[in-house]
Amino acid sequence: MKTAPERLRAGLAAGAAAVTLLWAVQVHPSARPDELIGAAAHLTGLLAGYGILAMLFLMARVPAVEHGVGADRLARWHAFGGRWVLVLCGAHALFALVVYALRAGTDLLDATGALLRYPAVAAAFAGAAVLAGVGLCSARAVRRRVSQEAWRGIHLFTYLAAALGFVHQLAGPDVAVTAFTAWFWALLHTVVGVLLVWYRGIVPARQALRHGLRVATVEPEGPGVVSVTIQGGRLRELRAEPGQFFRWRFLTRGLWHTALPFSLSAPARDDHLRITVKALGRHSRRVRGLRPGTRVLATGPFGALTERRRTRSKVLLIAGGIGITPMRALFESLPAGPGDLTLLYRAGDAGQLVLRDELEAIAAERQAALHYLVGRSDAAYDPLAPQALRALVPDLSDRDVYLCGPPGMADATTAALLRAGVPAESIHTECFTY
Repeated sequence: MKTAPERLRAGLAAGAAAVTLLWAVQVHPSARPDELIGAAAHLTGLLAGYGILAMLFLMARVPAVEHGVGADRLARWHAFGGRWVLVLCGAHALFALVVYALRAGTDLLDATGALLRYPAVAAAFAGAAVLAGVGLCSARAVRRRVSQEAWRGIHLFTYLAAALGFVHQLAGPDVAVTAFTAWFWALLHTVVGVLLVWYRGIVPARQALRHGLRVATVEPEGPGVVSVTIQGGRLRELRAEPGQFFRWRFLTRGLWHTALPFSLSAPARDDHLRITVKALGRHSRRVRGLRPGTRVLATGPFGALTERRRTRSKVLLIAGGIGITPMRALFESLPAGPGDLTLLYRAGDAGQLVLRDELEAIAAERQAALHYLVGRSDAAYDPLAPQALRALVPDLSDRDVYLCGPPGMADATTAALLRAGVPAESIHTECFTY
């Protein structure tokens, strides 16, 4: 069972509406300024608490959600929602301070000091500060200066912020107003907590024990690029499809504490899986030093960039850089007659092309078209411009297009495809970034 994006959006919106209704049935209509500001404080606080739960749920790696919505879309929703959670937390704190100062007849500074003497308020303040720190590290200007590993480590503090906020919510006037409301709010947190523990902890460990995953080989594919074959038993039970990815945790020094998302670079076999990794960060560089026999924990498969999205008989695959990995698996496996399958592989120079021998062998065997688009992009040369795409693939608008590459390239290519006449519903893409 897969959850469609529209259903998930509707479910999240319904949850926000239910929280607003919970606030509405408790609010006491009044024209007094302190009552109005107090009501705003309660509403923003409830919505902020719900928003934190929603953001954690989006990242819980629930297979039905990730398969139906797509990991990249979930990450974008999580980032967008996280900004609004921070706004709501800030608004809640400001409204609460103002209403306390009005009722106590004091200024905001004294009100802050007085409120922080309450343990539940101090917990909320600490949780909001942690969330603000995580949000700051996610700002584009800061994120460029933070390594992927450090960014992920910082994000773990979100769980601490959620726990501190929960302590505050149970002591607050809206959640603690009745035993049923407090019980229901605690139940929501418990459900999300169980999903996080189950899918981010227990499932990977169970799969590792069941399938006995270990590194079999590590083979160089090009400068800074290696293919890692992971061996195990009964791997077809995982039902991994070409185009999907797993989150891999290699149980060796420097890697055991991080789950790394890598796509399958070949269709899954009964006794082995293969990924192809480019050294882009400290952890991905360490993958090159893996030794055969290293135990592996894997969560997945995830991703919606599969044959299930296909709606047309002809298909165009477009890969940029290491985005060739899921495209290579699809290039081998997508059912297609002679001339119905085309792969465009974009790279800055010929040395960046990986899996080249395999791609050419697949193209020859399947009578598929393969084009290398090599060179630096500038105003005079853009092989993925609309006119260039139509020249390479004359029936472009009649094809499904699968696209995977760096974010900038993926966005520009999607825009070019739309200008070239490809319907938006025929463009299938997943883009992984942090």
